[in-house]
Amino acid sequence: MALFKAYRRFVVVVWQFLPLVWGYLRDRRRFVLFGGKRRVTTEMRVARARRLLDSLLTLGPTFIKLGQLLSTRPDVLPPEYVEVLADLQDRVPPADYEDAKVVLEDELGPVEERFDDFDDEAISGASLGQVYTAKIDGEEVAVKVRRPDIEGLVEADLRVVRWTLPLVARFVGESRAFSLQNLADEFAKTIREEMDYAREAEMLTEIRGNFADDPSVVIPAVYETHSSNRVLTMEYVPGTKISDVEELDRRGIDREGVAETVERAYLQMIIEDGVFHADPHPGNLAVRDDGAVVFYDFGMSGRVDEFVQSKIVDFYVAVANQDIDAILDALIEMGTLSPEADRATMADVMELAIQDARGEDIETYRVQQIVGQVEDTIYEFPLRLPSNLALVLRVATVVEGVCVTLDPDFDFITVATDYLAEEGYREESVRQFAEETADQFQRSAQSAVRIPPKLESALDRVEREDLHVRADLEDSDGVVDRLARRVVLGLAFATSVPTTAFLYVEADLAAAGVMAAFTAAVGVGLYRSFRKRRGTLATPQFTRQNLGQRRED
Repeated sequence: MALFKAYRRFVVVVWQFLPLVWGYLRDRRRFVLFGGKRRVTTEMRVARARRLLDSLLTLGPTFIKLGQLLSTRPDVLPPEYVEVLADLQDRVPPADYEDAKVVLEDELGPVEERFDDFDDEAISGASLGQVYTAKIDGEEVAVKVRRPDIEGLVEADLRVVRWTLPLVARFVGESRAFSLQNLADEFAKTIREEMDYAREAEMLTEIRGNFADDPSVVIPAVYETHSSNRVLTMEYVPGTKISDVEELDRRGIDREGVAETVERAYLQMIIEDGVFHADPHPGNLAVRDDGAVVFYDFGMSGRVDEFVQSKIVDFYVAVANQDIDAILDALIEMGTLSPEADRATMADVMELAIQDARGEDIETYRVQQIVGQVEDTIYEFPLRLPSNLALVLRVATVVEGVCVTLDPDFDFITVATDYLAEEGYREESVRQFAEETADQFQRSAQSAVRIPPKLESALDRVEREDLHVRADLEDSDGVVDRLARRVVLGLAFATSVPTTAFLYVEADLAAAGVMAAFTAAVGVGLYRSFRKRRGTLATPQFTRQNLGQRRED
């Protein structure tokens, strides 16, 4: 029965996505089966992104969560899609209270006996569950209840995702297929964890303990006696939604201070504690009147191992020092950047990203120059996202957006730099650099002793004419192959033209016709080999000014 349900969902999903797939195929081949690539404008991508958004909403809870995850994956989708899907919040209406009550009583017993009072109007409706308010011993609590029968639908949808992935991978490049596979693995793991409220209670309690001595961060306490795998009861902590800047101003709250608190909290969670809240969109963050930040919904949370922590520190220190080479090295070691990437181009991109993160004005011609450098391979960009870093990237991108909403001039890098200095990470980096420099000096001294005898031996072989040099030609772009093909086609064309003329003069019309057809085919092949390949054109997406303008629109 479950397999039949999955097959039926597969047909529904394919039907919803068929127009988008057809459009993508037409981008690759103007008439699908033949022809060159067609130019895709920003307006076309935005229209398709909105169509994708509608399809995800139509398909229901699982695909809404998938859309939210895709909105944090610039290595999978173009920036227009990321921006449109970033607006995707849980738009699913709450389940009927009577259905939720069945789950409550299955897990906890009669509602009237376990709670002093229970409001049957949900205060929050999400894709996997909904939240109600209630009272226990006179204390107001928030009760999160999993949607009834959601497990079967999620498992069917996960099967559909697994079946669809190999089909999608056939039409994308190797680097994007790598990211898609990681996305599918991460999505399956994340959504199953998010449905397990016992795990959420455990993560919430651990993170709350890590901030026990920090009054600027508030995390609700868990009522273990009223919680289970499908029900989570927490302390009710009200606050102003963090993105409601007008209300924050009305209450006299320092928005810049709130933004700094949010960033410092996440730096501590990721770099020091190794366990973090991974869903910091504005609906899950609030601000109390005293300026303290309240964190809600720990269903999406994760852990960071020591290796990743150390590399993230290396990355932040490199950014703080504006050491582009060290930034690229850290990205390569983390597995997010291919070692074969063009370092010069990536250095330009990183320099631009740092300027944007600092809120500095970026000249449009500079953006266009860098976009031109990566334009031909924009969909094969050498950035990848290993699954163990996916949630970390989600946090980094969403938190930066939250902080900029609070304070448009917020300097993410300066706050991170100050934090690293206060915690001693930058001094540790300096000591490490000194140790590495000493080691390099020692190796250089040893090499200085070993080089003269080897150099003398090499010179002796040169004098005896016994020195052989082997060189391997790297041609990853196929330049030599194309040149050789042009030479062969050129020679064939050069000989076939006079041959055709000779046969025509000799009145052998049949042979002349065959030779003329061959000559025309060779000529077409030679012409096509000289045509400039056109990649999918991209419009600059990097400037903060453009981003702000799009948000206003």
